[in-house]
Amino acid sequence: MERPDAQSADEIDLVAALQAGDERAFERLVRDHGPRLFAVARRMTRDEAAAQDCLQEAFLSAHKAIGRFEPHGSLGGWLHRITVNACLMRLRAAKRLAETPIDDLLPSFSAEGLRVGEPRAEVRDPETELEATRLKSMLREKIDALPDAYRIVLLLRDIEGYSTREAAEAIGIAEGALKVRLHRARAALKTLVEPLWDELGPS
Repeated sequence: MERPDAQSADEIDLVAALQAGDERAFERLVRDHGPRLFAVARRMTRDEAAAQDCLQEAFLSAHKAIGRFEPHGSLGGWLHRITVNACLMRLRAAKRLAETPIDDLLPSFSAEGLRVGEPRAEVRDPETELEATRLKSMLREKIDALPDAYRIVLLLRDIEGYSTREAAEAIGIAEGALKVRLHRARAALKTLVEPLWDELGPS
């Protein structure tokens, strides 16, 4: 999912109203962007109440900082970054971003270097909308099963559309360390997801 990068003419007017202190403009800001940003916060915190708290903190921060918003930037992208930062601050405070072992979730290999287990068939496209919805729900559950230090890296890079540099700066680690975490997170997720294809097969 790519973050919005371009600012529309309508957003330019909205920013002008916000910077002029128009409270109705702020209500519109919350109404227009709140649902999408809540989804971001929910993905990152895995908790409805925590997501609400982070979203409230994000909009409060945006309200205070709107005077410094650069008109050439995307309002949606700016709000997205503020929301992600609010979530990361909460996770850091709870010490949930410390790197933890992920080895049990990584694939195993034999002494000959071959992957242990039967090779899986290629991923099948879901045949119905119901099956696709079920798959998305199951994938979210598997992503949530990753330790936070790896889950957040995966979310920022593969879901929220951050570059390696942006994700590393947001988390506060070196780019090289982030690449290692991302590689391990993807490998662990692949191990967790593979059994889903059997479950989605013909009954």
